[in-house]
Amino acid sequence: MAIVKPFKGIRPPKELVEKVESRPYDVLDSEEARAEAGDNALSLYHIIKPEIDFPVGTSEYDPRVYEKAAENFQKFQDNGWLVQDAREHYYIYAQTMNGKTQYGLVVCAHTDDYMKGNIKKHELTRRDKEEDRMKHVRVNNANIEPVFFAYPDNAILNELIMRYAATEPEYDFIAPIDGFRHQFWIIDDDKDTETITAEFAKMPSLYIADGHHRSAAAALVGAEKQKQNPNHKGDEEYNYFMAVCFQASQLTILDYNRVVKDLNGLSSEEFLAALGKNFTVEDKGTDIYKPQQLHEFSLYLDEHWYSLKAKEGTYDNTDPIGVLDVDISSRLILDEILNIGDLRSSKRIDFVGGLRGLGELKRRVDNGEMRAALALYPVTMQQIMDIADSGKIMPPKATWFEPKLRSGLVIHKLS
Repeated sequence: MAIVKPFKGIRPPKELVEKVESRPYDVLDSEEARAEAGDNALSLYHIIKPEIDFPVGTSEYDPRVYEKAAENFQKFQDNGWLVQDAREHYYIYAQTMNGKTQYGLVVCAHTDDYMKGNIKKHELTRRDKEEDRMKHVRVNNANIEPVFFAYPDNAILNELIMRYAATEPEYDFIAPIDGFRHQFWIIDDDKDTETITAEFAKMPSLYIADGHHRSAAAALVGAEKQKQNPNHKGDEEYNYFMAVCFQASQLTILDYNRVVKDLNGLSSEEFLAALGKNFTVEDKGTDIYKPQQLHEFSLYLDEHWYSLKAKEGTYDNTDPIGVLDVDISSRLILDEILNIGDLRSSKRIDFVGGLRGLGELKRRVDNGEMRAALALYPVTMQQIMDIADSGKIMPPKATWFEPKLRSGLVIHKLS
């Protein structure tokens, strides 16, 4: 069962939300955050990217930076830029991209569910990134930013959400940079709150879509606090961390594409010939060509687009990892032909999120920065859930979720 609870969210007043809200900490660098914050003292970047309050070049891992985050978080509360709700609520957060809206329930998930594997992951985490987020949670004693979960479709929860969606939201704005619409409702009916808790309790698992490091950090800090409290009972607020949970069928996963710097000493003709061993190769001409189905790839090389269809026998339909296009391309193209084995560390490859479009792949090859580009068909949410259920881990750089959650709409305090 999935344990969730409502919480007393810390939120900006309605008239300030567009001043406070921001992109997540991990989708931009320090200088981008500095530029986006500008002279806006209310920007959440002062809490989630507080190095912008120091001279250019100050490390985001400097101990003073973490201390500044806590100082600024307190300042936001003292100034009334962030205000805690008087009672516990669940919340609804909707995002609209390209005419499609997805509705998430903002809840507090239980750290024990993460530790026991009831909250399932599909990516590996790095200890240094976990420790960075743990320091941020510790110093603020809060989950400043939510994690992004998926749950199996649920008709009862969907009806409840749609009922609130028909009412006026607390927040409703178009975000700068991405241009997507973001809406936010407060669930204020006790029966609806009970329904949400009960429906989640029927679910065997929740699935991390995005935010593996934040999830790990929140759970580990919660475990630390349990050990540090001699009177620990199990119902303390630090046992929970903030998540936005979306129905799996609503989520949009974009392609996550590859660009390579060289062909491992092969000529273009030799590379195409080598691809013919495991793929049916078809020249599609000079117009951008997007993969139309699973196990089809688009290659951009020498101002031409090619369709690469994986031949039967090159993948295993019974293996949740082996059937993935990211695995097929990694094994049969990047490793076998180009000798790029470790996608996490190789300097010969880079990755481009699908929101940028295939035109970005073409641009980076045409300008000489890269030698070739490979576009993939997007992973499905069902594939992600199957892999998480099997206890396996997806290959690196496999998923790109859009739109990203905006930060600053609500915060969860651990005490």
